[in-house]
Amino acid sequence: MGIAQSEAKKKRLEELRMKDRQVKHYLYQAIHRVTFEKIMDRRTSKAVWDSMKQRFPGNDRVKRSMLQKLGRDFEVLVMKDSETIPEYFGRVLTISNQIRSNGEKMEDVKIVVKILRTLTEKFTYVVVSIEESKNVDEMSIEELQSTLIVHEQKFKRVEKDDEQALKV
Repeated sequence: MGIAQSEAKKKRLEELRMKDRQVKHYLYQAIHRVTFEKIMDRRTSKAVWDSMKQRFPGNDRVKRSMLQKLGRDFEVLVMKDSETIPEYFGRVLTISNQIRSNGEKMEDVKIVVKILRTLTEKFTYVVVSIEESKNVDEMSIEELQSTLIVHEQKFKRVEKDDEQALKV
């Protein structure tokens, strides 16, 4: 029984070593050659990772400055008249995801409210309707986007019908 158990332990240890080598391989592929030469003597993937964390620590002042810039960018976002709903959502979500990736917590409700407040004037009645009929605090970004896309398509259809009527 002791022999079988030690064989199982050896097999498990070899599997773990193989995984460690794979992780080290991935890390080595992802880093610059100069950095690689400085850390290639590390024996485990954890040692490689710890060495990388020491070499490239996140600077708190840089993060704070970046968050201030992104926060301002988020505050001044407004939908352009020529912009579509998917384009505007793309801009808003890009900035909000950058804010989140820099460690700031941003709730979806803040994004939903921001979008509702900054849509073009043609969406005013849609925004009022959404605020009256749904709980904005519980609304997801995807739900808001799909609702607004439907209304945008209706606007385009009405504009197209108006153009055809004028041509006649």
